Amino acid sequence: MTQVESARAGITTPQMASVAAAEKRDTDFIRRGVDDGTIVIPANRLREISSVCGVGAGLRTKVNANIGSSPDRAVLEEEYAKLRAACDAGADAVMDLSVGGDIDLIRRKILDESNVPVGSVPLYDAAVQAVESGKSVVQMTASEMIAAFEKHARDGIDFFVVHCGVTRESVQRLRNDKRLAQIVSRGGAFAVEWMLYNDAENPLYERFDEILDIAKEYDVTLSLGDGMRPGCLADATDRCQVQELLIQGELTDRARAAGVQVMIEGPGHMPLDQIEMNVKLEKAICKGAPFYVLGPLVTDVALGYDHISAAIGGAIAAAAGADFLCYVTPSEHLALPAVQDVKAGVIATRIAAHAGDIAKGVPGAREWDDSLAAHRRARRWEEQMRLAIDPETARQYRSGSMPLVEDVCTMCGKYCSMKGVEEFL
Repeated sequence: MTQVESARAGITTPQMASVAAAEKRDTDFIRRGVDDGTIVIPANRLREISSVCGVGAGLRTKVNANIGSSPDRAVLEEEYAKLRAACDAGADAVMDLSVGGDIDLIRRKILDESNVPVGSVPLYDAAVQAVESGKSVVQMTASEMIAAFEKHARDGIDFFVVHCGVTRESVQRLRNDKRLAQIVSRGGAFAVEWMLYNDAENPLYERFDEILDIAKEYDVTLSLGDGMRPGCLADATDRCQVQELLIQGELTDRARAAGVQVMIEGPGHMPLDQIEMNVKLEKAICKGAPFYVLGPLVTDVALGYDHISAAIGGAIAAAAGADFLCYVTPSEHLALPAVQDVKAGVIATRIAAHAGDIAKGVPGAREWDDSLAAHRRARRWEEQMRLAIDPETARQYRSGSMPLVEDVCTMCGKYCSMKGVEEFL
């Protein structure tokens, strides 16, 4: 049985028990969440991982790191290094978005080496294979698209993106609404280009039941892709985006009825004042399905610092109820991320997720901060380093500027406020 079928039968699976222990929740809470679709546990039945994670209501906000090759740079060892950097920095999941080099080898090696859930976008695979066979992206067949989902599930992928909410109606809205940035989703662009060239409906929408059959067989979690996500502030919460969300809501019902786990992908670039409303809109339309957002980035002008722009939006989204944050790196919009970009993106996004968890009252979130604050007051430096979200960097700053008085820091030195007040109190 799938996780959903087990939950409906009142069975607590080992994965549910693992999530309950990690989240400081009882197993019934996790099982009920999986049953009603507000919690998903991405875990392909063919693959065992040490860090099973749950995504959804009442749980810690999770962080995903995108890695993978491009046509301009495809080095297997670099992708290994990015995977290690992401996991070492505390990512809860990774996605392989490779579109360059031997993408099958890269995906399978990442699956072999990763101790966290791994996601993918099978449509990318189908497109790359079409090009490498001498065709163009728009000449791949519907059967080739579906076959890519089967291959990824058989390889052990835990969750995959399905750009099934982009339909011919989406194309018409795109024409009517005159977006500033058009389409920035690679999968969304592939789907629209294919529909226009073939004058046909999106096969991922028309043949959604076949994808459900594959997902159920391997217990792969569906991530309904945001092909019409806004790529700039001007396009946020427009008709294209909302129309796709409506279709995602309908497909969520079909996935749940089939016993398949499903989460929803969301924006994108978005002004601060629209983020909370978008989270609540997704939760209403998709009946509480876990929400997986890219950022959102709250400004378009932060080139080189988009991980900060995304962390600001991510914190607001998490506080409003978003469940899964996809990281953004400093190189977003500029270049394929390097190893140091991966770490920076994961840490920034973890800070955003944790800030959201404090606001949501997730068990253990505020206690973490209170514990560090107590050690800071007592000037127990090693304990502060241990509790830091990035202990390595914290230690580097401390050791790189040692104070004359051992129990303070060089910011205030002998005029340390906490030390002085403590003596007099």
